[in-house]
Amino acid sequence: MTNGSVSRFRNLIDALDAAPGDRPFVTAWIDEDERETVTFDEFRRRARWQAKLLRDHGVNNADRVIIIMPQSISAMTAFVGAMMLGAVPAFLAYPNFKVEASKYRSGLVGVSANLNAKAVVIDEEFPDDMLGHVALSEEARLLRASRRGDPGGEEDLPILENHADGLAFIQHSAGTTGLQKGVALTHAAVLRQIEHLAHALKIEGATDCVYSWLPLYHDMGLIACFMLPMVCHVPVVMQSPLDWVMHPETMLQIITECKCTLAWMPNFAFQFVPRRTPASRWTQFDLSSARALINCSEPVRSSSMHEFESAFSAIGLKSGVLQSSYAMAENVFAVTQSDITRAAGPSRIWADGQRFRSAHQIVPVAAGTPGAVSFTSSGRPLPGNEVRIASDSGRVLDDGRVGEILVKSDSLFTGYYNRPDFNAKAIVNGWYYTGDLGFVLEDELYVIGRKKDLLIVGGENLYPQDIEEIVTSHPAIHDGRAVAMGVYNPDLGTDDIVVVAEVEREELLVNREEIEREIRNLVVAGIGVAVRTIFLKPPKWIVKSTAGKAARATTREKLLKEHPELNVES
Repeated sequence: MTNGSVSRFRNLIDALDAAPGDRPFVTAWIDEDERETVTFDEFRRRARWQAKLLRDHGVNNADRVIIIMPQSISAMTAFVGAMMLGAVPAFLAYPNFKVEASKYRSGLVGVSANLNAKAVVIDEEFPDDMLGHVALSEEARLLRASRRGDPGGEEDLPILENHADGLAFIQHSAGTTGLQKGVALTHAAVLRQIEHLAHALKIEGATDCVYSWLPLYHDMGLIACFMLPMVCHVPVVMQSPLDWVMHPETMLQIITECKCTLAWMPNFAFQFVPRRTPASRWTQFDLSSARALINCSEPVRSSSMHEFESAFSAIGLKSGVLQSSYAMAENVFAVTQSDITRAAGPSRIWADGQRFRSAHQIVPVAAGTPGAVSFTSSGRPLPGNEVRIASDSGRVLDDGRVGEILVKSDSLFTGYYNRPDFNAKAIVNGWYYTGDLGFVLEDELYVIGRKKDLLIVGGENLYPQDIEEIVTSHPAIHDGRAVAMGVYNPDLGTDDIVVVAEVEREELLVNREEIEREIRNLVVAGIGVAVRTIFLKPPKWIVKSTAGKAARATTREKLLKEHPELNVES
């Protein structure tokens, strides 16, 4: 299909039913010797079989269905099978050794209780000690599904009218409240989002192919790498997020072998892949098929993208392939998208660092100006999307002023599922208050970071991401494993900067004092402020979210328990 025909579908199941039966849909890449591919026709058969199992256990129209399964074709068909019944599915994160057990259990209890699901589908290997943390209503059924499933035959399912304004599924927004904020989305909202994104990216079902290691329980994985391929009839090659983390060079291998054209990635991945792939093996791969690798982080870091491009331009990565987007579950997915036809990639500007930190104002300066800070654009709003920048009082700010990003769109959610306590502050007069800080210049959005993470030190506004990027540039510190926070100093009446960071190897801690001194010097040289205390920790100390990122609030709590002398009062 071409990108202009999404609007003809009444709902997501109609879009799936319209796909060419013999076209490959999902390839589950296990390793270089094992993979499984299903066509759209086979996927539909498996989804109908899953729908029959759910129906046989009492699942009906509008019932919520929780799916806790590893990344697999079976998990995807269970999700679509629920939609075929008019039920409302939701993926939750599958437990793994990289997620702290207590954080996972807490999130699982909150989410399953909030959704009041009719069925919870788990796989055969779901840990028994976690079962007690799945909150079931009296009517709910706990179902164990095979990872591979049974394709079966054509199941005789009732013909259901999935209304465009009816709920399609619930995806969960990762924030300070973790997975407890369920975003309920209609078929119409999802289809409108996909139509806008497909147009911006010039999606062609017959020629494009998506690569993904992204979890299906987050918007990048669910929308960009599952729903969009399903609606636009594009093949997708996916691998387990855990397998990718353990062997990041498999991304290069899969794009090479499967001629993938599109992928979405968080910022850290643009550094992680070249740093974790031995340079001696780069020439084995060919990235010439890629036409858009999209950075969806807040903020987008040009240094990360430059590192990826510098490493792999020699193996076919073309100029302008690395792009950017601002996306969130509350808007189905993308709010903005950079211009993929721009050969230089996303726009980048430099601004006076002092005016930025002290006045929250962007004053452009020439590249290389002493004290300048750089920002990379997340693109322009998609059709049907609007962006505003607002002050703390809600006043709309002019271009070049930093404030909270507000979003209004035709695919925006109407509120968090069963959480009225969040909704009153989240959406005001049709505008969603994102909690992100940024600014607009020449119609392009630049995202700086989370409003709640802002550090105010001596009257200056500092962003922890800026400090963390400098800290993790030190060779002794693990990529992406640093958290900067403000700690109140009653003697000075302001916050001090405290940093906790993981070293690459535990034996490096014998050089603690030298590493700390070097990091302090780097931060002072980079942004002109001093760090009060640096805590170097062994690998795997920092608490990670289900997305694999450092969980700021939980890491802060852990640090305070270990170091009560900090006496945090802020």
